[in-house]
Amino acid sequence: MPRLIDPGQGSAIGLDDLVEALEENPVDVRDEDAFASWGPLLARLGRNPDFLADLAIAELKTRCAGQDRANGYGAQVFLLRPPNGRYVLRANFWPARDDPVTRASGPGAFFYALPHDHNFPFLTTGYLGPGYWSDYYDYDVAPLAGLPGEAAGLRFVERSRLEPGKLMLYRMRRDVHVQLPPDSLSVSLNILGADPAQPWLDQYRFDVTRGTIAEGLTVTAAEALIAIAVHIGNGLDLAERFARSHPCSRMRVTALEALASALPDTAPALFARAADDPDRLVSGRARARLSP
Repeated sequence: MPRLIDPGQGSAIGLDDLVEALEENPVDVRDEDAFASWGPLLARLGRNPDFLADLAIAELKTRCAGQDRANGYGAQVFLLRPPNGRYVLRANFWPARDDPVTRASGPGAFFYALPHDHNFPFLTTGYLGPGYWSDYYDYDVAPLAGLPGEAAGLRFVERSRLEPGKLMLYRMRRDVHVQLPPDSLSVSLNILGADPAQPWLDQYRFDVTRGTIAEGLTVTAAEALIAIAVHIGNGLDLAERFARSHPCSRMRVTALEALASALPDTAPALFARAADDPDRLVSGRARARLSP
């Protein structure tokens, strides 16, 4: 499960104070202990009962101009600071199961009952309300190819909730959770770690009943573009090169699928060649396409 962190006893601070402290104390987000050291700063912001309401009122007065301009998330997220290449600050709203917004939009709109991991680390603390519930698992990503249906080695840890003041570090590609609605509306605060390699690291949805990977959730803009490029200009040459030698196996699979879409007559040969690829994701996806 996520790593519990001692929130410390520091007094409440404002958002600007938090940002100043993070800028004065940069860390490598890939260093778990270093990133965890930011946790007590987030906890101190969590002890400020007014800052989020003040920000929300200010946004409402401008018809949410700041959120419209910089917030790439859905309505569940209030962006506290835009991404700066090293971290993102946000607040998440978690409605209860019987709240009108949950009944109207469905639990899926709030990522409830979606077993998943993360391809980035993040710190979180309960800010308002009783806190959302989660079923927590962990797993070891190292031996996995990332194929749908592959046994993931999930280990159930516990069910608990993110209570006010509780501080946790969700470890990248290790902690898996199934979020469940809180007993009443709740809010959490997050510091998300950012890394240039993040878009190329897979995030998964899991089937916890079967203990398997259900699907990959990560898609980069480059993957979408290669699917278009094969149909225009010299995109076929680019896709062929990506399919053979791109350093990200997921992009290699995407390029193969794109080539098969643009040149359906060559698809069996393409996948037959890829079925012998030493990369297990590439060869596994190719063999799946060759299966009747």
